[in-house]
Amino acid sequence: MSLIVYGVSLSPYVRKVCLCLAAKQLDYKLEIVSPFNQPAWFFELNPLGRIPALKDGDLVLADSSVICQYLDDKYTGNTALLGDTVEQTAQVRWLEKYADYELAPLTTFTVFQQRVINLGMQKVCDESLVKLAMNEQLPPHFDYLEGVLGHNDYFVGNALTLADIAFASQIINMQHAGEQINAQRWPNLAALFERVKALPAMQTLLQSEQAMLASMQ
Repeated sequence: MSLIVYGVSLSPYVRKVCLCLAAKQLDYKLEIVSPFNQPAWFFELNPLGRIPALKDGDLVLADSSVICQYLDDKYTGNTALLGDTVEQTAQVRWLEKYADYELAPLTTFTVFQQRVINLGMQKVCDESLVKLAMNEQLPPHFDYLEGVLGHNDYFVGNALTLADIAFASQIINMQHAGEQINAQRWPNLAALFERVKALPAMQTLLQSEQAMLASMQ
């Protein structure tokens, strides 16, 4: 198998790559590499030591956005995950970046970090940080994304794209930490999340993730 993903799907960035591969109907192997204390050989794939990395034959890539764009550019015969027009591609890239850089510090690196990672490492969970993220910091982002989505099924072109995958990948980590999108306040955004969460590939990943979470307790 030429396509190998290095990382763990509890990382929203690894999850994003795996979902893109599934949407492209591409077979791949997930080789487990922790985000902490990576083996020395992994730095040959990514000198920054961050997951994910991808190997496709002799080609090695790092950074989830770069990897997903590469997959969409190379494997064009399947679903177009970056849109069908230049305008749609720009919208998808913006929303992917929004999820990765605006949501992630709160959903993953605050809520998930405090409630899951810290407890798994026998560290104290700072609930004040979780409440701040959920009650004050995330709502403006959800307001914005609810407005962008409107009454459409998906963010861009009313079809599944990398924008939807990046968004849902972050919300999964928030959900792993026991939090949900308020469906009364953001009904369309909550419906989008459930739509992406129901994808067979996502369900497969979530099964393995639940096993990993259980082992961390």
